[in-house]
Amino acid sequence: MSQMGRVSGGRRWIAALAALAAVCCLGTVLVFAPGFLSPDSLDQLRQAEGRTPLTDWHPPVLSLVWRALIAVTGSIASMLVLQSLVFWGALWVLSWAVWELTGSRAGSLAVLGLGLTPFVLTFAGVVWKDVHAAFALLAACAVALTGLRLRDTGTRPAVRWALLGLGVLFLAYAMLVRKNAFLAALPVFVLLVLALWRSPGRRTWVTCTAALAAGLVVPAAAISLFARPLQTEQGAQIMLDDLVHVLTVDELRAADVPPALRDRLVASARECARTGALSDAYWACYERPADGLRGDSGEITSLWLREMGGHVPGYLQYRLRLFATLLFETDYVYKAGITRNDLGIEVAHPQLEATLGTYVDGMATDLRWLFRGWFWLAVALVLSVRPGRGLFAMPVRALGISSAAYILGYLPIMPATDFRYVYWPALACGLGVVLLWAGRGTPPPRPAHPAATTGRPLPEQQPADAGGTGPAD
Repeated sequence: MSQMGRVSGGRRWIAALAALAAVCCLGTVLVFAPGFLSPDSLDQLRQAEGRTPLTDWHPPVLSLVWRALIAVTGSIASMLVLQSLVFWGALWVLSWAVWELTGSRAGSLAVLGLGLTPFVLTFAGVVWKDVHAAFALLAACAVALTGLRLRDTGTRPAVRWALLGLGVLFLAYAMLVRKNAFLAALPVFVLLVLALWRSPGRRTWVTCTAALAAGLVVPAAAISLFARPLQTEQGAQIMLDDLVHVLTVDELRAADVPPALRDRLVASARECARTGALSDAYWACYERPADGLRGDSGEITSLWLREMGGHVPGYLQYRLRLFATLLFETDYVYKAGITRNDLGIEVAHPQLEATLGTYVDGMATDLRWLFRGWFWLAVALVLSVRPGRGLFAMPVRALGISSAAYILGYLPIMPATDFRYVYWPALACGLGVVLLWAGRGTPPPRPAHPAATTGRPLPEQQPADAGGTGPAD
């Protein structure tokens, strides 16, 4: 009878967590309605509504998803609702897993509380590719912890493969919406597989990897084939930064490029020096032609390849200086409302937006280190090396490696020094710290059956599940 009471109490607690997550989700939608929009967001909205052609300057998949949501709901706020549901839904699933595996109500509440911390809530309702990538990775982690919770309970192979498919879907979206997210996604993918199979064999690894590759390649090919986004050659933007900050004005003036481009490069270098713009030269200092970078990209790329080999010290110094700025002078910690636009879109609840701004800006002033790249890189490295020996050691280490790889991956490609480039590491490390605390002193669960450690079907599942994976996979 007492066992039935504990089960009933556990279900009530899970339901209470769900209700709390639903309230937080609704609050997020109300505060950010119809979604905070920067110039990047507005550009993608115009593409979603068909006002401007679809391009690859920003990830086409986000605009296409937004277009589908608007077609179904008729509201641009549908994107805010979707990302809020994914965010709070993932946190609820994670809190459920923590409760089931540790029995800690405080631990499960702490997972939900993570969503209300200022460094996470600041961008929770901003329609940005960085936010979408972070929430997709978080959802993949939620799937992984669900697999960890079910792994040693005799779960049917079909359930494992279904969870893998769902996790791969989130990981693929994260990489499609943010190109460099693959550095963060790979450790989460390894976590996903190890959470579903305690000792996956070679065939299991090959199959899972193939599923991830298909989840990434198939939609990318479909978008390229059917949506046909306009190619903008955005990659040349990073090379432009290097050229105007590493080469001297005299060297640019002598560059073997068409005269019009040479004049633009010289003028850009002078303007960046005058204004002190350390990065983002394309927007801050460059006289942009009507076709953007498409006409210049080939010459910019060729010039970069010719010159950087002879300017290695200068290149490294510039990139290190820019990376140090991201770490120690992290900028743009809060996106206030909606950028002024010609679409007539405004914040739905200005007083709520002002309250959020006061909360985030105040905490950023009082606890500045929470919004600095160096802090989250330090936490990521600690979690990677010292994940503890408790129940969540593997997820904690995966979150740490994912965060560190993501931050360090910006060293050669960082276009600016905004906090949104550290948003996933802040969210992931916050979750890692909570899991480390919640799982302290709790040993990993013993397998329910020896076969559960290898992925073989349990005796009661045979012969119906005879196709399960085994150690020879």
